[in-house]
Amino acid sequence: MKITLKDGSSKVYDEKKAIIDIAKDISEGLARVACAATVDGKVVDLRTEIDTDCELNILTFNDEEGKAAYRHTASHVLAEAVKRLYPDVKLAIGPSIDTGFYYDFDCPSFDREALDKIEKEMKKIIKEGHKLERFTLPREEAIKFMEEKDEPYKVELIKDLPEDAVISFYSQGEFTDLCAGPHLMSTKEIKAFKLISSSGAYWRGSEKNKMLTRVYGTAFNKKADLDEYLAYLEDIKKRDHNKLGREMELFTTVDVIGQGLPLLMPKGEKIVRTLQRWIEDEEEKRGYVRTKTPLMAKSDLYKISGHWDHYKEGMFVLGDEEVDKEVFALRPMTCPFQYYVYKASQKSYRDLPLRYGETSTLFRNEDSGEMHGLTRVRQFTISEGHLIVRPDQMDEEFKGCLALAKYCLQTLGVEEDVTYRLSKWDPNNKEKYIGTEEVWNDTQDRIRKILTELDIKFTEEEGEAAFYGPKVDIQAKNVYGKEDTMITIQWDAILAEQFDMYYIDQNGEKVRPYIIHRTSMGCYERTLAWLIEKYAGLFPTWLCPEQVRVLPISEKYHEYANKVADTLRDNGVSVTVDERAEKIGYKIRNTRLDRVPYMLVVGEKEAADGLVSVRSRYLGDEGQKKLDDFVDAICKEIRTKEIKKIEVEENK
Repeated sequence: MKITLKDGSSKVYDEKKAIIDIAKDISEGLARVACAATVDGKVVDLRTEIDTDCELNILTFNDEEGKAAYRHTASHVLAEAVKRLYPDVKLAIGPSIDTGFYYDFDCPSFDREALDKIEKEMKKIIKEGHKLERFTLPREEAIKFMEEKDEPYKVELIKDLPEDAVISFYSQGEFTDLCAGPHLMSTKEIKAFKLISSSGAYWRGSEKNKMLTRVYGTAFNKKADLDEYLAYLEDIKKRDHNKLGREMELFTTVDVIGQGLPLLMPKGEKIVRTLQRWIEDEEEKRGYVRTKTPLMAKSDLYKISGHWDHYKEGMFVLGDEEVDKEVFALRPMTCPFQYYVYKASQKSYRDLPLRYGETSTLFRNEDSGEMHGLTRVRQFTISEGHLIVRPDQMDEEFKGCLALAKYCLQTLGVEEDVTYRLSKWDPNNKEKYIGTEEVWNDTQDRIRKILTELDIKFTEEEGEAAFYGPKVDIQAKNVYGKEDTMITIQWDAILAEQFDMYYIDQNGEKVRPYIIHRTSMGCYERTLAWLIEKYAGLFPTWLCPEQVRVLPISEKYHEYANKVADTLRDNGVSVTVDERAEKIGYKIRNTRLDRVPYMLVVGEKEAADGLVSVRSRYLGDEGQKKLDDFVDAICKEIRTKEIKKIEVEENK
């Protein structure tokens, strides 16, 4: 048989051969670092025996699939360590993930002391160097095997496998786990690992199931890489909006108010207000007209739109259909409300496009397990808009929505942090959607063409469309790597029919318009979370709730300090005066900790000559400047929404 390698060279063997032996034949060094392999593109175990011609690629930790095998083995070591220390614990699942691995256990949660104890046991297992060996069992024997081990979650997993599935196990010493693999050859090959945290996780991701304990860890083939990653984790903990936002007093949550219902505190509200005014002004420049619509509606409205049938579980319903004459629901979207604004008067083809914008507060009944800070909440506010257009205007208006979104991303300094996704329907699950296959395929093709024409790189994903239309989702990851949708632009060729919307064309005929559902910047709460993490709280000056703090050296200069503040305030700058009886060094340190971009120190010389001594997070001590010059400079920075580079090391 002929084995073709990645570099185009080949190996010929007269009999079947295990991949690990082929790796040794190529190079002992390669065999030592091999983690898994691909055979004709399929990821397989190093134990796999090859008996026919194929293309073979040996995978190391530098390959994503190799890294996954390495970390998956670490998850098995974790499970063995837990079973050694806590024999009554039941095992669930333990996959590799992008950042490492996790394992779910049916047991009480582990604190840091327990995790350290488990780590110590893992090191023993790795040092023992048990070989991992794969074997398979028929379905009934596999079920019996796990029943005898009293592992109910494994039994459930086996029973859910297809009848013809190959049921494989991996053993290492006295420990055996249900697993498809692939794995390393031995536990001793794990060089560096760390258990990161423990949290709750529902079995199979459903809140209807039992809450399990999930232990997260990571593993690397070099200690230096692990140390670098742990340092990175410390940095992102400092950036985590859920922690930093509370420390900065931007938002808080209260149990008696409810999960997913954050309170924006004065500083956080000011940032959101700044964003909202900017977006509303920008949309007005681009031809949007604003509406203000109710926060709730009768179920009748949602039945027309289809939300009642397709989205009712995600809504807050007020009343019982079997008892009450009228049942209301808090709105999860604004579109049907704005449709009735459109329908309030007859429209001509000359009236289109009509661009409606609204700062909309929405309500969605998210699962409790999904709640997180400001990124996943039950009440939120978005920069929502609906464009009612003629079919011949659709492409250009869709491009205009993309242009607005890109402008918002550029202004916020996050354009490089996003990816674009064409979210399509799932043709194998048509009952989830309304409209014909022809309409869906046509609209998806047109969006694909627009993105290609605009040279926007994008991925495609089935099953992520709304029930009435495909969309472009602009995605971003938080500091922990979890991806969220920040901005959505959606093509709708269906709902105008549902709501009997039309315009009169040039021939006097009634014609159905198309609709674009879009956000210009998305959800304000989620955007605030994104910006907290992006800038580690050091927002661009135009977004800072406090842009300047004036620091008088002593009480004698309070009058001048307040005069400086009044001048700045009159020019639209957010400013405060620190009149506390503290030393100036303390005031400077305190201002820096409060992440204020500019501080103005004033004393005798400044008061006498109309000056301010400027210290900034950008350049440090900038020396004395005329007050008018400083005012002109900061007003320009705010007006242009400049994002200045921070050059002072102590502020990084």
